[in-house]
Amino acid sequence: MEVGVCKQEMLQKKKNAVLVDGVILNGPIMDSKAGEKFVEEACKVIMEEVIQKADDVTEKVCEWQAPETLKQILDLEMRDTGESHQKLLQLCRDVIQYSVKTGHPRFFNQLYAGIDYYSLVARFITEALNPSVYTYEVSPVFLLVEEAVIKKMIEFIGWEEGDGIFNPGGSVSNMYAMNLARYKFCPEIKEKGLSGLPRLVLFTSEECHYSMKKAASFLGIGTENVYFIKTDERGKMIPEELEKQVQRARKEGSTPFLVCATAGTTVLGAFDPLDKIADICEKHGLWLHVDASWGGSALISRKHRKLLHGIHRADSVAWNPHKMLLAGIQCCAFLVKDNSGLLKKCYSAKAAYLFQQDKFYDVSYDTGDKSIQCSRRPDAFKFWLMWKALGTTGLEERVNRALALARYLVEEIKKREGFQLLLEPEYANVCFWYIPPSLRKMEDGPEFWQKLHQVAPIIKERMVKKGSMMLGYQPHQGKVNFFRQVVISPQVSREDMDFLLDEIELLAKDL
Repeated sequence: MEVGVCKQEMLQKKKNAVLVDGVILNGPIMDSKAGEKFVEEACKVIMEEVIQKADDVTEKVCEWQAPETLKQILDLEMRDTGESHQKLLQLCRDVIQYSVKTGHPRFFNQLYAGIDYYSLVARFITEALNPSVYTYEVSPVFLLVEEAVIKKMIEFIGWEEGDGIFNPGGSVSNMYAMNLARYKFCPEIKEKGLSGLPRLVLFTSEECHYSMKKAASFLGIGTENVYFIKTDERGKMIPEELEKQVQRARKEGSTPFLVCATAGTTVLGAFDPLDKIADICEKHGLWLHVDASWGGSALISRKHRKLLHGIHRADSVAWNPHKMLLAGIQCCAFLVKDNSGLLKKCYSAKAAYLFQQDKFYDVSYDTGDKSIQCSRRPDAFKFWLMWKALGTTGLEERVNRALALARYLVEEIKKREGFQLLLEPEYANVCFWYIPPSLRKMEDGPEFWQKLHQVAPIIKERMVKKGSMMLGYQPHQGKVNFFRQVVISPQVSREDMDFLLDEIELLAKDL
């Protein structure tokens, strides 16, 4: 009976078919039921292989394969005909298997780690809804959420009012700041361009994020016009050196317009002295931007917010909740003290097809013209849902626990033979050397440091191929390769800190 009905329906569709250029336009071409089934089965794979295994320390952090081998395993070729759902599900499993498990408690490699379940659900929702955050008419909920989150972040900075926008990465936030500071200094640049401008220069520390160089290049300022200010032994900008360089630039006929301080440097986790830098900026009429992409989350902690003392005097701030707070990549806010519409004036292009002024609702909620992007992800939503779930006290606990674990690791390093700290950390970056048995009785000299330089890469290779953990290393400011351990994830425990030191000893026992 059912087969007969289906045949009749198919015949009716053919009979009523509308063809344009040989294409039948009746009905959808996608099989929704099959698609729903695939999503259901894929979600089961994600739950079983990613979420349920996220905090299991017996699982590997990574399953290393050389690039050419991995290309063969994944079958990357795209063909004329589609694959079966079973093949696609197997591909999903393969992708998960051979990807680095950044949610693993022993993933210490970057300035992000761990898994937050509320943020993850928020990402599922936004991926399913596929919104773009530029106008209220197409993204009402997410624009209101972004407004609420930015307002709260501004409160933690200590400003009475302000503006801001979420964008793709702290690097982009720093670029926004550089461009906005230049626009504030000479608004005519937006229309007239660079011709006729004086030689504009900016100042940042030797320890700044590399995005400052990229932004100067991208914006046409030029990397030679970035003055890198000396730092002290802890990696903090020296205010007296900043003052000297500002005066030097002026004597050379250049025009200073921006100082970028750092709150939480990438390698050492250093915090520049913001109050003293702000004094210099006020004296010389310079825009002060604080790159707090890494360290900004310390503002949530009543115990540790003193690290950013003076940040309320900044003109702009970059802050990435996807780092210490686990909001999920990417979640990056660019915040501005000015509330006169400077951000919009700088970036607005007044696209008539999007930002019509005669809409039936309050068009001030159409905030997309503040962005250099058109399509923009609702990144604030995952931070908002997580914040709603944990409350400010829950976020504060994350920061306090991460820094307490870092302190525990430091004390354990001091107790163990062969481990040597670079410096006492003030944040969650713990930097140290491991000196293997063969080098411990060697005299301190060029040969010793040359040999020690080779140790960290060997240990890193071994840990990655074993899959036991991931830990970053680097040379820095004349110092040979050392490990940088970063504590972030709330899944990390004291036992993981002990394991890290034990595993390094195990991996290097023959060195």
